[in-house]
Amino acid sequence: MLNDTTVKLETVSPQLNVLQWLRNQESLTGTKEGCGTGDCGACTLLVGEVKQGQWHYKTMNSCLMLLGNAHGKHIITVEFLTQTKHPELSDLHPVQRALVECHGSQCGFCTPGFVMSLLALYINNDSYPGKKAVIHALGGNLCRCTGYQPILNAAEKCFDYPRVEEPWSEMALQFEKVLTSIDAIPSLRQNDESFFVPQNLEDLLNLKNTYPTAKLVAGSTDLSIEIGQQFLHPEQIISVLQVPELSQLIETEQTFEIGAAVAYDNFIQRFCAEYPESKELFERLGSCQIRNTGTLGGSIGNASPIGDPAPLLIALNAKIEIANLNEHRVIDLQDFFVSYKKTVLQPNEVITKIIVPKRSEQQKLACHKISKRIEDDISAVCLAVNVTLKENRIISARCALGGMAAIPARATALEQALIGKFCVTQSFIEAANTIETDFTPMTDVRASAEYRLDSAKNLVTRIGTEFSTPSDDTVPVRIYHAAL
Repeated sequence: MLNDTTVKLETVSPQLNVLQWLRNQESLTGTKEGCGTGDCGACTLLVGEVKQGQWHYKTMNSCLMLLGNAHGKHIITVEFLTQTKHPELSDLHPVQRALVECHGSQCGFCTPGFVMSLLALYINNDSYPGKKAVIHALGGNLCRCTGYQPILNAAEKCFDYPRVEEPWSEMALQFEKVLTSIDAIPSLRQNDESFFVPQNLEDLLNLKNTYPTAKLVAGSTDLSIEIGQQFLHPEQIISVLQVPELSQLIETEQTFEIGAAVAYDNFIQRFCAEYPESKELFERLGSCQIRNTGTLGGSIGNASPIGDPAPLLIALNAKIEIANLNEHRVIDLQDFFVSYKKTVLQPNEVITKIIVPKRSEQQKLACHKISKRIEDDISAVCLAVNVTLKENRIISARCALGGMAAIPARATALEQALIGKFCVTQSFIEAANTIETDFTPMTDVRASAEYRLDSAKNLVTRIGTEFSTPSDDTVPVRIYHAAL
């Protein structure tokens, strides 16, 4: 459903993203094309989907959203907020009016994206949620000329006007009835190319068995960039995003079972309640739009050596479930990665869930990320350390790093250097040098090899100070230096 119109598409290129479709085929040019990588937010849309019988709306980057994944979704663009499209509204929606009155727009290129992010904040909060929540919601929107203070002022002011309630849910419920009449596997086809959107696990596994070379896609936050910038041209794409069996977060007494298609935003809160040490890592993982779209299964399946979740999950001794038509198998996540961008996943297999143990009473966890920007940036180094204590002595340790090798991997020498030692800063200072035994990092555009080694050592020392008892605070901390 596009704004107030039901749209049926069949013959469309599987590589087409929603941004291109809106601008080139629907002539809705209010959605702007900026970076094309989900960094600037100029292309932000409001996207609604059904959850437990109700429609929920979140912001997403249309430059990263492949059109096939729009099946069954309600897409709202900035044009839909005007009086011509919505007679019951005034000339401007409260978020638009606030941006005007607070002088929140100069050149205006970024403004539609800010409007949509502020709109999501507006409809999901009955009153002003506070500056911190606003900054969090606008973390994926960049403005090059206005400056952010007028925009932050507008975010507060829009709640001062008479409340406007949008009739989207009622319209969307009528649209939902149309979806229930579809019994075939939704698909887009053009020439020999196809985009399939299976609605259950059995159909997904059958499709992967039929098309073993097909690209699996969830939130497409990485695949869309490969298509747009590296000219990747997959003939078949299979989306896992609408498979119910892969979209569940199941919590037991011992574990979290996170479905491969569960968006970050749908599990972060509960996960961080169990492991609050991971909150900063997840908050710095992309932007609000990315966390609304990207999935844990997609990040793991992509097998990037600088994916942030993998080191944390390896340190937590997570497992991964893999399925094909004939069997389901569970393996340790650390064994899933083989070499750069290569995994044990067979052509006919898919990731179904990631299984994470809950914490024990004597467990200590820390995870830190080094990147050039604090938010919405890729890691140069990511370190997670998970230790179990008995009488303040480390009896087990699992340490994993990203950015230090072709795959996210454990630092076994570091682990052995910590086991048996007291959990004091000095133990970590002494163990830090073993990083050079575990890894021989490369130099690239993000960091030099020397910088990566020294940063990893510093992170080990930092974690030692975090873990240490107050009586150990007087121990001097050694800091390693290297040029970025």
